[in-house]
Amino acid sequence: MKSNKTKSFASPSAVSLLALALLAGCAAAPEAGDKEAQAEWKQINDPAEPTNRNLHSFNQGVDDNALKPMAEGYREYVPGNFRTNIRNVLTNLGEPVTAVNDVLQGEFLRAASAVGRFCVNSTFGFLGMGDVAGGGGMEHHTEDFGQTLAVWGVGEGPYMVLPILGPSNPRDATGFVVDRFMDPLSWVFPSMPLVASVSKGTVEAVDKREKYIDPLNEIQRTSLDYYASLRSLYRQKRADDILNGKKGPAMPAPGLAYESKSGQAGN
Repeated sequence: MKSNKTKSFASPSAVSLLALALLAGCAAAPEAGDKEAQAEWKQINDPAEPTNRNLHSFNQGVDDNALKPMAEGYREYVPGNFRTNIRNVLTNLGEPVTAVNDVLQGEFLRAASAVGRFCVNSTFGFLGMGDVAGGGGMEHHTEDFGQTLAVWGVGEGPYMVLPILGPSNPRDATGFVVDRFMDPLSWVFPSMPLVASVSKGTVEAVDKREKYIDPLNEIQRTSLDYYASLRSLYRQKRADDILNGKKGPAMPAPGLAYESKSGQAGN
């Protein structure tokens, strides 16, 4: 996986060490006799909650002092049409990773659609700035290796919060590493993969944060426990992603409902 090109992502061993560090700060499980509390504890699936909350607080500080102000400035000073073009380029760069994961999941028609979108938009959409394929009826979808592992039957593992990256779990953290390896920019610019990957990641982070300024403000304003709200919404969204928006088992999330791609409520 490494060869002579140093990739700009955490190694699997680093992810494993982080997982062990998280588990070192585990919350104590309820007493065996309290079946209701035991069921709720298993349902929440957050045994490292004390450590996760500390990491959430750290991430929130980074967001409040850096990422959110950047996103707000981006929204205020960059014209909407130009922001749309940038988002389209980022979406287009993700199509090859989606196509590979589609193939690994046995979704060959969806893989062909992702490849078709990439070719059409790269050629006729000015390197992806325009979504020509979408206008022609080729709908965009995303797949990642975390979803692929889920399709293969790998369990999500305990919920965890990663520094800077935010909500995750061992399955999705592993998927993140693999997807960074498949990122086409790392291969288009083999002499400077770190610069290419960090630059793309920074633009993606600002673009995504700008997209969710208003929803996150509302969640933070109305939530009694912002951490628990984000945890519930993350798990609902990932369950919906894995099912490709199809109706499936509801993800427990008291008081919250994530609207799935199919229009069904997440709980």
